[in-house]
Amino acid sequence: QVQLVESGGGLVQAGGSLRLSCAASGSTSTITTMGWYRQAPGKMRDLVADINSGGSTNYADSVKGRFTISRDNAKNTAYLQMNSLKPEDTAVYYCYAMRTIYRGGRSYEYDYWGQGTQVTVSS
Repeated sequence: QVQLVESGGGLVQAGGSLRLSCAASGSTSTITTMGWYRQAPGKMRDLVADINSGGSTNYADSVKGRFTISRDNAKNTAYLQMNSLKPEDTAVYYCYAMRTIYRGGRSYEYDYWGQGTQVTVSS
């Protein structure tokens, strides 16, 4: 099992910055990908950014150039630096981790989610 604890959300004015952290505990050695999703009221939960164990990153088009995801494997922590925030970035942000287990010649993937942290950007 993996437990994820997020921190760093809050209220910020448009153009401001926030940094989210996601600390993983438990069976962290088998975590491959970590990332952030967000969900605004009445909308689907969408990928914001993710990063694999090799450091390769993936971003939603809406945040490219403004958000940066990073990962400290020694601390089992992922970070999301959010700059130039816009009101449309307002959402609950969820940390995500995927474990990959190899057993009997096959791989199994398990997804874990944090409790979510609110990010509100005022205009």
